[in-house]
Amino acid sequence: MGKASRTKVDATRREKIAAQRAAERRAEQRRRILIASGSIIVVIAVVVAFIVIKANNKPSTSSSNGPTGSALASVVSKATNVPASTLDTIGDGGGSFTGKIQPVNGGTPLTSGGKPEMLYMGAEYCPYCAAERWSMIVALSRFGTFSGLSTVHSSTTDTPSNISTFTFHGSSYTSKYLTFTPVEMQTNVPDKSTGSYTNLETPTKAQQALLNKYDVPPYVPSGSNGAIPFVDFGNQYLIAGASYNPQVLSGLTWAQIATDLKNPSTQVAKAIGGTANYMTAAICKMTSNQPASACTAAVQSLENGL
Repeated sequence: MGKASRTKVDATRREKIAAQRAAERRAEQRRRILIASGSIIVVIAVVVAFIVIKANNKPSTSSSNGPTGSALASVVSKATNVPASTLDTIGDGGGSFTGKIQPVNGGTPLTSGGKPEMLYMGAEYCPYCAAERWSMIVALSRFGTFSGLSTVHSSTTDTPSNISTFTFHGSSYTSKYLTFTPVEMQTNVPDKSTGSYTNLETPTKAQQALLNKYDVPPYVPSGSNGAIPFVDFGNQYLIAGASYNPQVLSGLTWAQIATDLKNPSTQVAKAIGGTANYMTAAICKMTSNQPASACTAAVQSLENGL
């Protein structure tokens, strides 16, 4: 082979080698890009998964899961407008009221804004508070007006569990006869760090002092200090603990309970309405039997037993 021919062959071989190496470099670049892209996708997937898990495990600050909109408005309307004639028919509840409204010995009158004050301290997880709120709303609606009421359920692990009720958190109450001050101290959302429930509202020093002073024997059984619900009627009367068996409400929806309130023959109406009548009697003691529309003859007959 001549020199010129060999030179031509060598040039061709070098071109092929160069082209092959260029192809290998391009393949390596594509491989690195794919690896980098895959790593980015994995990182993004991990970040997204972490965000989702974090969001799902974030403690809830809202424990309301009942009706909303027009359905909520209907339930609130029925609970706040139980006819006086229905409540008079229910009277003492026919034995459904199992609690006790106790007179306070030597209590300094509890007032706010120049009016007698009714103080409630409880928690959203508490099934006994869940039952008590229905009665408080029925009773207090005879003296004033609620706004901003929302629904909540009691703890799903207490007994009885998952009682449909309201929360006073975020609500307001207006009346020319008395001041109502509710304190919902905890939600129904478990707090793993404490083994209890997440905190919601903190009592003032004065409110905590009343709880410490009156939520003890002889007003509650020995060993039941701090029982909730705690209801102080102007430091004249108080409730510490359940007024009726919340099992009466077990398994019922908000709408079912609210509808039953207007039928005095139902166990729901007897328990909630009977307790509400006793509460109304205590409030009438605070307001000197005003207004007459609330402090009816049937209610005044219960006042004599307080």
